[in-house]
Amino acid sequence: MANPTPADIENLIELFNRSDWDEMHLKTDALEIFLSNDPNARRPSAQVVVAAPSAVAPAAVGAAPAASAAAPAAAAHSAEVSIPAGMVAVRAPNLGTFYRAPKPGAPAYVEVGQAIEADTEVCLIEVMKLFTPVKAGVKGTVRQIVVNDGTMVEYEQVLVIIEPAA
Repeated sequence: MANPTPADIENLIELFNRSDWDEMHLKTDALEIFLSNDPNARRPSAQVVVAAPSAVAPAAVGAAPAASAAAPAAAAHSAEVSIPAGMVAVRAPNLGTFYRAPKPGAPAYVEVGQAIEADTEVCLIEVMKLFTPVKAGVKGTVRQIVVNDGTMVEYEQVLVIIEPAA
């Protein structure tokens, strides 16, 4: 896995989600991924080096969707975003690829400055051809779209910042 693609990462996530593992930590020269079913889990501080994808060792038993992941540097999530006072952050419900529009060439769901309702879809997150619509969750005005279209995002990563309506 010299130059992992988003598809490679999605395949690893799919493998983890179908397994009975609680956690998975994979590190190669070009990639480091930590997946856990525990939303409070923290990436291990000890390094685990895996020579080949077939050498992944199973962890403890349990099953649920992945809660967190560290992606390769090229696809790593943006630095911590500062949320201005009074603003609301729309966060990624899961790891995947961020899309601003329902299909290529279609208009974006929302634009900066647009007034929206709580049930307005602001983007899609796709992983393994499963598309999850993300709703604003609050009535207001879109003030910032934090992520670029087609970018890999992590669970709970800030996607859009909204100024709530008064």
